[in-house]
Amino acid sequence: MQGTIKSAFPTAPMIVVALVALLGGAQGVGTPASAAQRPAAAEKSPPGDIPDSQVFITYASPLGFALKVPEGWARTERQDGARFADKYNAIDIAVATRPTVPTAASVAEHEAVELARLGRAVNVQAIRNVTLQAGPAILIVYTSNSEPNPVTNKPLRVESRRYLIQRHGKLVTLDFSAPLGADNADQWKLMSNSFQWR
Repeated sequence: MQGTIKSAFPTAPMIVVALVALLGGAQGVGTPASAAQRPAAAEKSPPGDIPDSQVFITYASPLGFALKVPEGWARTERQDGARFADKYNAIDIAVATRPTVPTAASVAEHEAVELARLGRAVNVQAIRNVTLQAGPAILIVYTSNSEPNPVTNKPLRVESRRYLIQRHGKLVTLDFSAPLGADNADQWKLMSNSFQWR
């Protein structure tokens, strides 16, 4: 099985059964090689804490949104968004067209399944409704393996928070990730709450 999905909303039993059936039957031809990975062991002293002294600056995207990001992180612009990275820490932002507002149930049936199918040893731990300063969103909490280290060829276990934010037919996927055990909860909260449509 490629990944594990645990759900955190009232309709969990039926959806979890459906997800297990989907994921269990997804192996075979066309399955990404990364799906067969085992979860990497968590580091005893994980790197990746964003320091309390970190300065944040506002990134304004031509795609119609803005949010605060750590100053000094490497930025990669894409047609659908941007990525900010510092060692194993990363922020990924992507914009897509989506006319319907996602719900916890629809995310469990679609986005979470795709995440487990395409990711590296993904374990989805929770899917829940949250409220950001910009409005309602869906949060996916999950762990996965990083890309293998180019020197050791070993992956690192990473924890992530993925926010799905929709408005006027646009869906923003906002992903924060860091080595498992790093303490970035306050910084991730600051950045996710700084998100705003422009």
